[in-house]
Amino acid sequence: MKKFIYIINALELLEQLAMGKRFEGVLYMDSNTGALTFKAYNRKNPKRPSERLICYLEHGRVMESPERIKVYESVPKRLGAAGVGHVLQREAKDATAALRDCELDEVIFC
Repeated sequence: MKKFIYIINALELLEQLAMGKRFEGVLYMDSNTGALTFKAYNRKNPKRPSERLICYLEHGRVMESPERIKVYESVPKRLGAAGVGHVLQREAKDATAALRDCELDEVIFC
């Protein structure tokens, strides 16, 4: 018994198959035609814009993405709660100073 499978975007899939790629998709009975149909999933990775480094801190870094300013911190527990609080406050001041400097540099060079 032969079954015919209709493939959506068959030419694109055949080009990819010739390069040795595999596909994931869905195999279903088309409600309009009653034919067995294969539709490949679109599994492309989204292109994310890269982040720009503003400055390194003692225990982290400050990064800039197109929408946000990000501060990454990793303080050792051995400093205790009070020590960690002081480090976070000091590095927050350093991060704001770096942001001001970065903004001034952009104004000067524009």
